[in-house]
Amino acid sequence: MHPVSHASDLIQQQHFQQRLQERLTADDIARFDRDGAICIKQLLTPEEVALLRDGIDANLAAPSPRAKVASRPDDPGRFFEDFCNWQDIPQFGRFVRDTPLALAAQRLMQSRTVRLYHDHVLVKEPGTRQKTPWHQDQPYYNIEGRQNVSMWIPVDPVSRAATLEFVAGSHQGPWLMPRTFMDNQAKWFPEGSLQDLPNVEANRDAFPIVGWEIEPGDVVCFHMLTLHASGGVEGPNRRRVFSVRFLGDDTRHAPRPWTTSPEFPGLADQLPAGAAMDHPLFPLLVDGNGVPQGERA
Repeated sequence: MHPVSHASDLIQQQHFQQRLQERLTADDIARFDRDGAICIKQLLTPEEVALLRDGIDANLAAPSPRAKVASRPDDPGRFFEDFCNWQDIPQFGRFVRDTPLALAAQRLMQSRTVRLYHDHVLVKEPGTRQKTPWHQDQPYYNIEGRQNVSMWIPVDPVSRAATLEFVAGSHQGPWLMPRTFMDNQAKWFPEGSLQDLPNVEANRDAFPIVGWEIEPGDVVCFHMLTLHASGGVEGPNRRRVFSVRFLGDDTRHAPRPWTTSPEFPGLADQLPAGAAMDHPLFPLLVDGNGVPQGERA
């Protein structure tokens, strides 16, 4: 690395560490460990949010082959999703590399290392009725382990009614049966092999539900086993979200006999079951000495 570039990177990392000292407290980390979900207010700068917004708009203009519409044809809005585009959309690669997210993930996971797992764009256009039902994320994935964090990052203001909600502490419980969002089918683990989800929505008062009204710059962080859901989008409001998932020291590859979401075609031939996620698809962002490795992403 060029000496000037290296010095610039060191200054950047010092700024990131200072920002984290101000925005992510020891109490926040303890609450993440206890509840499985927190909101870090104004972790990102307006410039970082603008970079991310540009990336999401580029993704909408040119979706990948992995993109899908997750709302019904008669929905007056549209729920768009796309996955795993950090290598193809430069703004996403820069956003993951040139923000304090990986260092925040390291603190929350209490991990020496941080790897990128994948990115996920979720856009609900104005008037979208489609809700995101209660679910855990990890059962849809091809990984085992406890040290992980997802970050849900809107670039538009999000009302409390449209935000992501969580059942606090649910990440400490069992894996629950993953189902398709629109027709409730078990396409992953065989029917009956995991405990079914409780009916949270019909019994909201019985569960410790948490959620936050969000402004651009806020970052919602949650464990991949924390039960979560979100509503539709009312009126003229648009909800553009970038979600990025990070992996810690104990994460291991867990190939499935079914198609995971997202899918990583051919990975099972390259990375054995039980192996650490040491693969170019999952770049190391913070090394075992706690040193950021952002230039590799």
